[in-house]
Amino acid sequence: MGFATARRDRWTRTVRAAATCLLAAVSCVMAASTAAAQETRAAQIAARQAEKAAALEPYQPTRFEAIMNSLEQNFASPPSGVYPAFGSVYSGGGLTLGAGYRQFFGRKSVWSLTGLYSIKNYKRVELGTHTPWNFDGRVTFGLRAGWLDAPQVGFYGIGMASEVDDRANFRLSQGYAGAGASFEPTRWSRLSADVAYEDYRTEAGRGRAPSIETRYTAITAPGLSADPKYIRAQGTAAIDWRTSPGYSRRGGYYGVTLRNYADVDDTYSFGQVEGEVIQHVPILREHWVISVRGRVQTTIDDEDDVPHFLLPSLGSGRTLRGYSTGRFRDRHSLLTSAEFRWIPSRLALDMAFFYDAGKVTRRREDLDFNGLESNWGIGARFHGPTATVLRIEAARGSDGWHLVFATSAAF
Repeated sequence: MGFATARRDRWTRTVRAAATCLLAAVSCVMAASTAAAQETRAAQIAARQAEKAAALEPYQPTRFEAIMNSLEQNFASPPSGVYPAFGSVYSGGGLTLGAGYRQFFGRKSVWSLTGLYSIKNYKRVELGTHTPWNFDGRVTFGLRAGWLDAPQVGFYGIGMASEVDDRANFRLSQGYAGAGASFEPTRWSRLSADVAYEDYRTEAGRGRAPSIETRYTAITAPGLSADPKYIRAQGTAAIDWRTSPGYSRRGGYYGVTLRNYADVDDTYSFGQVEGEVIQHVPILREHWVISVRGRVQTTIDDEDDVPHFLLPSLGSGRTLRGYSTGRFRDRHSLLTSAEFRWIPSRLALDMAFFYDAGKVTRRREDLDFNGLESNWGIGARFHGPTATVLRIEAARGSDGWHLVFATSAAF
């Protein structure tokens, strides 16, 4: 029994040792296999990444986006030389085209000569320059001189009770020369000042409507036939955290502007204050945007005489969009606007539903929300990252439908 037991014990130890060796061998094989598999997997991933890296290409905008970006660059931040010019000669002039020549003479410093002409025979020529002064470009200084001619500016009378049929036209010409400076104390704060000499001349109006002197007098149209010459001084303080004044989907603007018109003959001197608030609220990563605006303009002294063409006014592609330019004029004005915008293309196109409401008053204390004229509409905005290239809108107010073509943001 002792010999058999000893033999069985040796056999058991031998089997256990063999099993241990077998398990160790299997473990080694499995580890090697796993390592090989991991190496193979890593190699496959590295190969795919190499293939992707070799095939990577920068984002290619669509043809439409490329056109919009090209147009923006041509008039917003282009090189020296001849370029197409966009803008407005005078509000209400209609579709305007032009050309210019510019020459950069330093980092962000440029002088330019531009000419604009509209389908209503409005025209403007301007020579100007602007340059960063110091403080890393936070101070900008500019000079300008020019002349404009608007032969059929509309006048409908003073106040809110006027009718479309009350329209008369007058011709407005203006020669001007001035200097301006702006300072950005912080990233969001803005201070600016501007001083200019402005020579206004009014004449009989052109176009389909009667000339202003056939319907109105110096009492119903203050400053009728007057040709005042002004030294205009203006200052603005604002908080502005929009992407750009020319196009933005987020941020806001909160500013106050003070203007003083000193008549050389001291007949039509007056002062104005303007306060404006703009806010853009993006929704769902800027796929939708709610934009709102409020603006108040007021003549400081009730005893001052203000020429009819310099009175606060409503009606234009940037105020009450369902009404003709200058449709309502008086000493004080109130404007509110709201837009619901859809962004189908962040680089090229916005669509918007909008609503505007406002009024003008003779007395400052009547600036309230009673008796507002309003309009609603829909529009499309073709834009680049920082500028609106073309804005097309259809708006309806109590005067009917009004179509807007503009090369600037609504607000």
